[in-house]
Amino acid sequence: MGKPKIPGIFKGLGITLGILGKTIKDGANTVQYPHEKETPPTRARGVIALHEGNCTACMLCVRSCPDWCIYIEGHKQLAPPRRAGGNPRKVNHLDRFDIDYALCMYCGICVEVCPFDALFWSPEYEYSEPKIADLLHDKSKLGEWMETVPEAPELEAGAQKK
Repeated sequence: MGKPKIPGIFKGLGITLGILGKTIKDGANTVQYPHEKETPPTRARGVIALHEGNCTACMLCVRSCPDWCIYIEGHKQLAPPRRAGGNPRKVNHLDRFDIDYALCMYCGICVEVCPFDALFWSPEYEYSEPKIADLLHDKSKLGEWMETVPEAPELEAGAQKK
């Protein structure tokens, strides 16, 4: 038969009591929210922000969203030709871009799949509403979150942009 496990239990209990004693001596690390607020980490996932000028209403974010919480409507517009003598182009124009944060699970797939850099993570986390219907944010509200999006970090040595 093997050795009894009792010494291991006492060793673990000793470590726990040591940490508890240190916490009591030094004070708790609790932040008294909402009176005191911590700054979120640089790459924190808060709310999704929309850069409306970059969105082409391609619907990739809608199709890849597992919760189906993104709603986009758009129409085609004629744009000037790229070269002189060319035909006018048909370009998607964004009419509606809504995200229902009551459904969103903040997985970030929409941000990752967007090929035009129209969606970004903002570290803003205080956007609760008294009514659940108010958690449906339209493109103007999503555009306001762009002000809180941090600058992209510098690339590491030897890294290439997409």
